Amino acid sequence: MGSHYEAPIRKPLVTGNKSYHDVSVDVARPVEGRANKQWWIVFSISLAAFLWGIGCIIYTISTGIGTWGLNKTVGWAWDITNFVWWVGIGHAGTLISAVLLLFRQKWRMGINRSAEAMTIFAVMQAGLFPLVHMGRPWLGYWVFPIPNQFGSLWVNFNSPLLWDVFAISTYLSVSLVFWWTGLLPDFAMLRDRAVKPFQKKIYALVSFGWSGRAKDWQRFEEVSLVLAGLATPLVLSVHTIVSFDFATSIIPGWHTTIFPPYFVAGAVFSGFAMVNTLLIIMRKVCNFEDYITMQHIELMNLVIMLTGSIVGVAYITELFMAWYSGVEYEQYAFLNRATGPYAWAYWSMMICNVFSPQFMWIKKLRRSIMFSFIISIVVNIGMWFERFVIIVTSLHRDYLPSSWTMFSPTFVDIGIFIGTIGFFFVLFLLYARTFPVIAQAEIKSILKSSGDKYKKTSESHE
Repeated sequence: MGSHYEAPIRKPLVTGNKSYHDVSVDVARPVEGRANKQWWIVFSISLAAFLWGIGCIIYTISTGIGTWGLNKTVGWAWDITNFVWWVGIGHAGTLISAVLLLFRQKWRMGINRSAEAMTIFAVMQAGLFPLVHMGRPWLGYWVFPIPNQFGSLWVNFNSPLLWDVFAISTYLSVSLVFWWTGLLPDFAMLRDRAVKPFQKKIYALVSFGWSGRAKDWQRFEEVSLVLAGLATPLVLSVHTIVSFDFATSIIPGWHTTIFPPYFVAGAVFSGFAMVNTLLIIMRKVCNFEDYITMQHIELMNLVIMLTGSIVGVAYITELFMAWYSGVEYEQYAFLNRATGPYAWAYWSMMICNVFSPQFMWIKKLRRSIMFSFIISIVVNIGMWFERFVIIVTSLHRDYLPSSWTMFSPTFVDIGIFIGTIGFFFVLFLLYARTFPVIAQAEIKSILKSSGDKYKKTSESHE
């Protein structure tokens, strides 16, 4: 057998007889070349959406939150729906990077960089919503626990929104450090390949003097493991805290003890779907078919299937507990969700989140690029509806029929949401042009054990 630590049945994670040099060239190509026409088209559309969103944010802040579709009964609506949705999308990055690193999963190597970048950009979008939602963002520093001499009262530590501030800021900073650490060897590679002096300077600056000595690598691996250990609890804690925004209240349909685990599962679910959406496009645009293989997409589809099923069980548990509790208010909240005026949103959520991932049991479908792409978009739509259903349908019919009301978003609500989607894609597209999208150093580290070329040679040696 020789030095074979891996079952020969496993498919290669890097296809197309790559040598180490080929990996460097392929990874550096999108950064060094000129942007093609498609990139500019998508970038322009995203930028336009982003600018439209900025306009809506300025309008909201200058006029007041009344420009949104909120009313006295539905006090939380699109802003918080979108906030939770964006935080959820950010979850796959930490999971792929940290958790799979600790479990020594080689298939994370090709996709972890994009997943981490996605996490950071998604968390940035999420952070915008509470800020805009304040109505007076210049008083935003009041959410931090600063002493009373500054004129604001000490913050209320019982407020779930304060926990959100801690969760999001911790999450963003840990993700950022993790992402940047992983980028160091790649920046050094680009620095060594750069021809223009200015480019060389920039990449020299951001690579923190990486020299590729054994000492560098030893520290790199130690730091990665420590950060992964810190980030793994974050996967569980961040979305648990977001679920507490609802679960610690006393509104029927919100105060459900199942929220923390099911929000975490839902977050991983929507995060992996978003990774799939982005990577399927990326592998086409940047010609990364050899690094982001069918194998990667299939494994991500399996995670989507698993987490989708967990979410499905959670929905059914909610309905069962509402019935079993004998509390008529709780029963009404769930009956109204499924059969009331917002039934279309509830059933959209059910079809997108519970029904659609079950197709992934069929091998042919989960290995189809087009089908995976469609499902990945469907799942994210479904997860948006989930947040919408939880927030709006629990609020819109109160105890008194006189305060029953319907919620519909105004163009400002919609504009801000579209703006954040535009902003997300603007950031992601710029990232794909300036950063190495694939962790070339890590791909090289698995090339010997799971590259196409080496698999063939080792199998012929037996």
